[in-house]
Amino acid sequence: MPDTGYLLAAVAVSAAVTWGLRALPFTVLAPLRASRTVSYLATRLPAGVMVILLAYCLRGLPLTDPAHLIAPLTALAVTVGLHQWRRNALLSILGGTTVNVILVSTLFTH
Repeated sequence: MPDTGYLLAAVAVSAAVTWGLRALPFTVLAPLRASRTVSYLATRLPAGVMVILLAYCLRGLPLTDPAHLIAPLTALAVTVGLHQWRRNALLSILGGTTVNVILVSTLFTH
């Protein structure tokens, strides 16, 4: 069994490394908070991400079969409507997802 001094040193080194790894992101990000580039991205990136998600979610729609367009487009309309009404992203996403799942699983089963 290792002696007490060795165990205390091991615990101290582990604690220092853990503290350092947790503090490092905050010290690295602190200068970035005042950056004009980060400020610009903070205002523009959310809309860009939403456009990419929209394109990703609607990319596989069968445009030749209008019956299969009803559920996703209705869910999209509900999502946009809820977001315009309440400005709550979580409510909008959950509402649109719920409408889509209900329509696909009840009305449009094969």
